[in-house]
Amino acid sequence: MRDEMSFVEHVHRELSDVRWPEPAEIRARARRRSRRTALVAAVLVVATASTVALLAGRLAPAPATTAALETAPVPERNEIAREALLQPGDLGIETDPPLTQADIGAPVRVADLLLVCHESQGRTAAWEVSRYSRSQTLLRQRPPGFDHPLSDVQLSQDVYRVAPEVAGRFFQRMGTLIAQCAAWRSVGPTQWGSRVVRAETIHSWESVERDFTGDESLLLRHTVTRAKNLETGEFSGAAPKPTTVAVVRVGDLVTVLSQGRDGTEPELRRLAMLAARRLCVAANPPC
Repeated sequence: MRDEMSFVEHVHRELSDVRWPEPAEIRARARRRSRRTALVAAVLVVATASTVALLAGRLAPAPATTAALETAPVPERNEIAREALLQPGDLGIETDPPLTQADIGAPVRVADLLLVCHESQGRTAAWEVSRYSRSQTLLRQRPPGFDHPLSDVQLSQDVYRVAPEVAGRFFQRMGTLIAQCAAWRSVGPTQWGSRVVRAETIHSWESVERDFTGDESLLLRHTVTRAKNLETGEFSGAAPKPTTVAVVRVGDLVTVLSQGRDGTEPELRRLAMLAARRLCVAANPPC
């Protein structure tokens, strides 16, 4: 999808919510407008006749008007500006310009294998749905035209704006997903040397740290054991490196952060705390 929704798409969305009045209603409005016009003219005559008396009394502006202006509600933010995301300079290394994408109604994805774990156990699970979202990927700086390898990925970030009821239950539901997949046995065909064999691995998700930034936050670590060949009982050479994602909520915004292959949990935690501060000005309500 394009990074920014086009003007035509924006107008189309707005027009889809417009209710065009019936002819009878238009005529009724016109009659009411004529009566209001006559009433305003009469009020102006009275106001003109009273001008001298008002000036002599030096009437001050009504305090209620000032109070109403001071307590006017802050307009609610909807779409998510780029400034609400982490910036390339936050990483401390040179990167290419961010690869970004904006969307409407996208699922708030944290770890796709968590859903696979639940489905394999006969459970129903689905990600919450956002109202708006913006995503970015930051790659290590390379010369123009360079074909980036996967190792060049430095950071992936998704920011979702969710409804108030989703924001209130999101981390509670994450806790349920994690608890039911603390040790998931995955069995299936696996490439083993020159052959494909049936093998098993054990996946586990654990909450490394909670509520260290924002309104709510989580460091979620995913660990996979060495694959076991179910035909011979042999194990593969080495277990994959654990991966960690950070999930942070600020108001009605939820962001999911992950690093590249060389990322560390302390650095991810630092970026999550910085991300929370950047989200503050774009959240409803702002921090």
